[in-house]
Amino acid sequence: MGKKKLVVIGNGMAGVKCIEEIIAIAPHTYDIVIYGNEPRPNYNRIMLSKVLQGEHTVQDIILNDWSWYDQHGIRLHTGETVTRINTQEKYIETASGMKESYDNLILATGSSPFIPPIPGVDKERVMSFRTVDDCTQMAQYSKQYGKAAVIGGGLLGLEAARGLLHLGMDAVIVHNAPYIMNRQLDAQAADMLQRELESQGMKFLLSKNTKKIVGRSQAQGLAFTDGSRLEADVVIVAVGIRPNVELARRSGIYTNRAIVVDDFMRTRVQDVYAVGECAEHRGISYGLVAPLFEQGKVLARTLCQQETGAYAGSIPYSQLKVSGVDVFSAGDISGEGMQTAIQMLDGVQGTYKKVLMQAGKVRGAILFGDTTEGTALLSLVQRGADVAELRPRDGEPDPAEKAAAALPAQDTVCACNNVSKSAIMQAIQEHGLQNADQVKERTKASGSCGGCRPMVVALVKHTHNLQKNGSGASTAADTEVDQTELPICGCTTLGHDGLKNAMEEMYREQKSSVGLTLAIQHGSGWESEKNLLLQKLSWETASGCEVCEPALRYYAQVLTRGVAGINSDREWGVYGAGQAHGTLVYSDDAMYDALSGSDVDGLLTERLRLAWRGMAMPAPVKIAVATRLSSPLSPVVQDLGLQASPAGWEVYVGGHAEQPVKQGGLLGLAETVEDAVRLTSACLQWYRQTARFDEPMWSWSERLGFMSIRETLLDYQLQGELVIRQNAEMASTSDARETVSSYGRTTVQGQK
Repeated sequence: MGKKKLVVIGNGMAGVKCIEEIIAIAPHTYDIVIYGNEPRPNYNRIMLSKVLQGEHTVQDIILNDWSWYDQHGIRLHTGETVTRINTQEKYIETASGMKESYDNLILATGSSPFIPPIPGVDKERVMSFRTVDDCTQMAQYSKQYGKAAVIGGGLLGLEAARGLLHLGMDAVIVHNAPYIMNRQLDAQAADMLQRELESQGMKFLLSKNTKKIVGRSQAQGLAFTDGSRLEADVVIVAVGIRPNVELARRSGIYTNRAIVVDDFMRTRVQDVYAVGECAEHRGISYGLVAPLFEQGKVLARTLCQQETGAYAGSIPYSQLKVSGVDVFSAGDISGEGMQTAIQMLDGVQGTYKKVLMQAGKVRGAILFGDTTEGTALLSLVQRGADVAELRPRDGEPDPAEKAAAALPAQDTVCACNNVSKSAIMQAIQEHGLQNADQVKERTKASGSCGGCRPMVVALVKHTHNLQKNGSGASTAADTEVDQTELPICGCTTLGHDGLKNAMEEMYREQKSSVGLTLAIQHGSGWESEKNLLLQKLSWETASGCEVCEPALRYYAQVLTRGVAGINSDREWGVYGAGQAHGTLVYSDDAMYDALSGSDVDGLLTERLRLAWRGMAMPAPVKIAVATRLSSPLSPVVQDLGLQASPAGWEVYVGGHAEQPVKQGGLLGLAETVEDAVRLTSACLQWYRQTARFDEPMWSWSERLGFMSIRETLLDYQLQGELVIRQNAEMASTSDARETVSSYGRTTVQGQK
């Protein structure tokens, strides 16, 4: 079968990000054609202000140059505007008369500056700030004129004004709200930012509503509703963006404020998708980079017919450097029922921190001057963490290093360039990097907007301290050693490894303890055991919280299976009810078996599904079975991947298809289906026993070291012991599942 044709309308960050993901996970699935209306390859629009300010050239902000498109066989048409989509016959037309058929179509048309209906807005020297051409035009104006007014006190307006100052113009910000960046900051943080910007030469007129732009044919200033005026030779309008939906609307694709999509980025027209600023998901269209990249990942996997979680929306956040000042904002910063959980102002250092809560849960955060804690606070906001997790502890490192240590290894530090904490720490160790500038040169982290630079600085310090304390190793995963001592939540001082060790020791010691043994052997239930555990572990809260409770349940299940004298057949040992992590096995065998009439490959897939059905995992695990060398599944970038070969089955472990893309290592070669199931099952059981709760398999592989895992699992006797233990647990879990199935409490994952 030939490749399908994928056409993308829009050469911006969201659409091309989706294509990058497709190339990473299934590069041979599509012939790809991209249409962009600008005469240049894909560039980082966030960095336009840096171009205007002279910090970067246009070439510096190019994300994918011309050679990238050629390298991946992508046909790029620049300077072309698509004017029509025929969804019935499945083709598009451009203003120049080009016509292109498609099998699948992505609308990534982005957005345009919103131009309010102000009289005079169509005069000469009135413009927006959105493209490279806008930067060029503003630079030309600065050579002839000296006074500029910027309508809009949001991020874009501030960055435009900073660029105009760099070009030698007087710049006045005109904003209709009482303080700047009012959607991201509170009055205190906004006031601190304004004072800093005023020291750089920027001027502000707040609570001003523009009545009209004065001048005959060219802008000469602004007239306000209160009767006052402002002289200006150039007027920049930066009050927001508007999704580009006209093409979709006139082509019969359903739109609201933007192009309406479902949780898999599908429009209401078959084979037509939308992503980025032009898409509206659950009533929201996003204008920030992180949500657009999340959408691109989901769409890429959908188009490649790979299993993917639904896109459930994003928590909006901004981690920025506004004219040299670090600013962070996440979640809800105002609204009904919102209360202040933490508020700290350091006038000497010029820093400010505010965390907001609602009903005892962390809902929003603002940082000014020092944004090192931004990523850690974002995690709390995203999962609605209990405010108890904000509680400081004696003897902790400084806040910056604490935030760096607490950040999960797989989390993204630099959203602009998709660089994770793990990648940064690995680069620091492997290349002996000494400062944030060297990290930027090696990994690109902080090389774009600069908002993540404080976290990069903290990671450099954190990594160096680990090495000084003897915790350093050759891989970034090994640098996570001291994170085992960081508390898993605000209820305890124990980290994951400490908790596992304490629980295992307790179970062994408590075989003779009447209280715990009776709770375990006579069905008192999980709540009874949990209460005893928390009491003996000196938990600070009586019943734990939503963060530690799943970890306790998981460790209890896995650990008690290996402790002699503990009855592993107890009913409450089935954690399907509250455990969202399991296995998902998928393969291309259905397609090929239909052609070949063979069921050998299908037998392998089904055996893995049955062997691991409903078994609790530390984190979600995906197993790909590729029955042909040309399979679109790309098993080397999965948690576990099995690739058919002339010699049998190649088994790979520790891959990762999303950013940071990581190729798994070859665990071993299995000659038969039986051997493949044995090796794969042994690996999964070893992962269950040694991983931390919520630790993805690729991160686990890095932490333990791939060669260590490989040497361990190629011990044939140990393989057998691990499989026997897994089979025993599966049997007891199955018995318990039958007991509780009538209550509908057990979720079996990975079935098709």
